[in-house]
Amino acid sequence: MIVGTLEVELYLSGSDSLKYKRMIIRSLRDRLRKKFNVSVAETDLNDKWQRARLGIAVVGNSRAHVDEVLQKAFVLIDALPEAEIVDHGFDYT
Repeated sequence: MIVGTLEVELYLSGSDSLKYKRMIIRSLRDRLRKKFNVSVAETDLNDKWQRARLGIAVVGNSRAHVDEVLQKAFVLIDALPEAEIVDHGFDYT
């Protein structure tokens, strides 16, 4: 069993309130869950209007599959016009 995680820190330049930030994060979280069947949680920076840190996890039977899913999730996040990736990291166990 392989567990892969992706931690992404986002900058939301258009966000002017926590309500707007939560709307963007909720939409992104739902899209990632439906499209890739991954677990997603906002792990830090909960009270910052223009920052968010997300943790994404996937479990599989091969590292290649887990890596492919996380890479595709990263590409989807990177394509968001509302968010800019500030920092990210992949980890596999």
